[in-house]
Amino acid sequence: MLLKLLHRGKVKDVYYNIEKSHNTLLFVFSDRISAFDVNMTQDIPKKGEVLCKFAKFWFDNLDVQNHMIKTIDGNKMLVEQLSMIPIECVVRGYFYGSLIDRYKNNEIDWKNSPDFQILSHDFDPLIASKLSSPVFDPTTKSLDHDIPISEHEIISSNILSQNDFDFLKNKSKKLYLEMSKIVNLAGFLIADVKFEFGFNRKGDIVLGDSLGPDEFRIWKKVNYQIGSTQESYDKQILRDWLTNIGFKKKVNEQKFSKTKPLPPKLPSSLIQKISRRYILSYEMITGDKIT
Repeated sequence: MLLKLLHRGKVKDVYYNIEKSHNTLLFVFSDRISAFDVNMTQDIPKKGEVLCKFAKFWFDNLDVQNHMIKTIDGNKMLVEQLSMIPIECVVRGYFYGSLIDRYKNNEIDWKNSPDFQILSHDFDPLIASKLSSPVFDPTTKSLDHDIPISEHEIISSNILSQNDFDFLKNKSKKLYLEMSKIVNLAGFLIADVKFEFGFNRKGDIVLGDSLGPDEFRIWKKVNYQIGSTQESYDKQILRDWLTNIGFKKKVNEQKFSKTKPLPPKLPSSLIQKISRRYILSYEMITGDKIT
C-alpha cells in the first residue's frame, strides 16, 4: 500500500492510498489528546488503540451503513473515502457540558431549534438532568472552534437539503438510543455523542470518521447523581482538570483572537487516569481486552 499524508488532525493522521485512485483512506489513531480545541503536548498511553477498536466496535454493532473496510494492527483503520458533510451531528440526552453555559447565557436559538423547546418550559435544568427526549444539536465542523448551527441555517445555506437534514437528525437520534442500550447493559449512561456523516460514491449518506470516548461522554450508572458534576470515563476528565486550573477561562478570553493559550503540562497521575478510564470503558462495554 503506497500512502501519502492527507491530513494530520488533533487525534488521527489520515493517509490516502495513491495505488487505489484515492478511493480509500487509512486512519492512524494516535495517542494525542486535545481539549477546548487546543492540542496538549503529552500523549495518553493506549489511547489510539482504544479509539480505533472502539470505532470498529460501534461500526460493527450499530444499525447504520458506515465507511469502515477493516482494521490493521492495533490503531489503524482502512475506510472508504467519503465526501464529508460539514456539520457535526451532536445528540444530547442530558443537561451537561457546554449546553449548560449556552442555556445560562441565553445562547440557544429556541425559534430555529425545535428540539430545544423541552428546555424552554416546564423543565428544571439541574446539572446532569436527563432530558425528556434526546436533542439534536448540530455544530459547524472546524479545525479551530465548532459552533452551534440551527436547522434553518443549515437549510438556508444549502449545506443540506431538508430531506437530508431530516435523515441525519432522525438517524443520529436513533443511533444515540442504540448506543444508550448497549452502554446501559455495561453499567454506563451516555450523556451525549457526536456523529459525522458523508456521501459515498453512490450518493448514500453513511456514518464516517470515528466513534469513541473523544466523541461521546459516558458515566457509570452507580455514581450518577443529578445536580452534581459526574465522574467521567472519556475526555471530560481532561476538560474538568483544565477548567479547574483556569485554562478554559484563558481559552474563552482568546476565543475571538488568532492565538490560543499554550497548553499546560499534564501531571503524570492525570495522564494515567485518563488512560485507565479509556481502557476500562472499552473493556466493560465491548467485553474485549486491551493488552
